[in-house]
Amino acid sequence: MGEYVYAESWQRLLDQAGQPGQSGAMSLASAGPAGPAGSGASGELKHSAKPWSDAAGAAHSLQTDTATVKAKLTSAHTGAQAGTAGLASMAALTSVLASWEKRLTAVHTECGALEPALRETAWAQGEVDAGVKSALAQYSGKR
Repeated sequence: MGEYVYAESWQRLLDQAGQPGQSGAMSLASAGPAGPAGSGASGELKHSAKPWSDAAGAAHSLQTDTATVKAKLTSAHTGAQAGTAGLASMAALTSVLASWEKRLTAVHTECGALEPALRETAWAQGEVDAGVKSALAQYSGKR
């Protein structure tokens, strides 16, 4: 992993955190006090790639399902116009079919765009975490 270049304001904070006589521990003000070891209430902000990966999986499933449903819907309407020329109900049915096809296509397209973005977010968070951990380790003496 390459060396990170930080904005001047961040670099100042990192330099201050590494000064002798100052605690290197950081926590979120909203995280509250650290709990006893092993209690799970460490006061650290934690996250996981799992929710992002799960959301990507859901987007993929929804994309697949909308394609399947659209194909079935279109197939079910095949031949419906035969012998019904001029009926108002056929015009309404055709309009409803077009509307559903448009909606299903939009959902399919949106999910197709979301899935890779969600997977990239899960991956990128892991990379950023590793980079920040490595960069902060040089200030705390841990590697």
